[in-house]
Amino acid sequence: MSEPPTPTHRRKRSLSRRGVIGAAAAVAGAAAVTPAVFAATDSGESGAADSGESGAADSGTTPEQFPTTRTDASTGTGTATTSFAASYVGVRWSGAADGAGIRFPADTSWKSLAGGCASVDDGGTALVAAGSATAYELKAPDGATEVRSLAIDTTGGPDRTFKVPSEPTRVRGVRYLSRPAWGADESKRYKDGQVNSPEKYYALQSITVHHTDTPNADPDPAATVRAIYEYHAVTLDWGDIGYHFLIDEAGNVYEGRYSGDDGVPAFDPDGNLVTAFHTAGFNSGNLGIALLGTLVDQGPTDAAKASLTRLIKVIARFKGLDPQAKITYTNPVNGVTKDVTTVSGHRDWLQTDCPGQTMYDLLTEVRAAASR
Repeated sequence: MSEPPTPTHRRKRSLSRRGVIGAAAAVAGAAAVTPAVFAATDSGESGAADSGESGAADSGTTPEQFPTTRTDASTGTGTATTSFAASYVGVRWSGAADGAGIRFPADTSWKSLAGGCASVDDGGTALVAAGSATAYELKAPDGATEVRSLAIDTTGGPDRTFKVPSEPTRVRGVRYLSRPAWGADESKRYKDGQVNSPEKYYALQSITVHHTDTPNADPDPAATVRAIYEYHAVTLDWGDIGYHFLIDEAGNVYEGRYSGDDGVPAFDPDGNLVTAFHTAGFNSGNLGIALLGTLVDQGPTDAAKASLTRLIKVIARFKGLDPQAKITYTNPVNGVTKDVTTVSGHRDWLQTDCPGQTMYDLLTEVRAAASR
């Protein structure tokens, strides 16, 4: 992907200043903490400030600029052209889940639109890196209907200003980039003047690990997070990004699903989890963490794995959960149950390759490390 140099430089300075997680950071604390403390820094841990840095609601802000997301929508199969160089193309159709494909001008063969993280009822969907293409060709499974695609550019649009927290935001000492800090356009959560997916909160029962099935060695992960946001919120009509947290290859943690204006990511002031959209049919009370990249034939970077482990540890301690325990998850909305481990992979819930075979094989190690 290409992008204008000036916005790129601004984003890199922004990420550095807000203190993305260092590999040497350690997490310590009690087995359970109050919601107010969950978003604050532990004064006794490595890399933590004694002043009690907290979420965005407690800090001042600094204006930062991010490119406005541009999109071009198309319907049906065949060739579509765009008015800009696309970063990604999101596709959605009704009918058989397998058999769809996409081809860009530089391709000699079709890319299968299957095996990604997102899933939909009665059809298929995919988010595909477009490599700055200005055209693409789609094919759908036999009998498919309602084929829709959206070309997405999150790097080259005009800049818009966001009010970004001036000080690092933390979850029990684990630094994360708040939604404004990665350029989340909150208008994407609205449809016809109303919040598309109003927030609902339930007690936390489980944590599910995903991969985003996007390219590895990503030169601009914040731009990819914005593309996933556009794809989930608009193309799939979920009203927001589907994960509670995302982690890039440098170990940076990104706040996902909007949970309120209290500065506590993922949870409400009473400690209940906002429902997101990462594991269809099992979302309520289930926290989703997505690692950016494709982790089928390769594992996460050491920095990403360390951040995943630390984040799971602080969340598990916050709610008194054992990451290695065998549990029976009970959907608080409809009573459907599922036997899983407290920390599971997406494939433990549904038929999917997510979080990639290599990452899935590492979950035993991650659970054990998060339990120490």
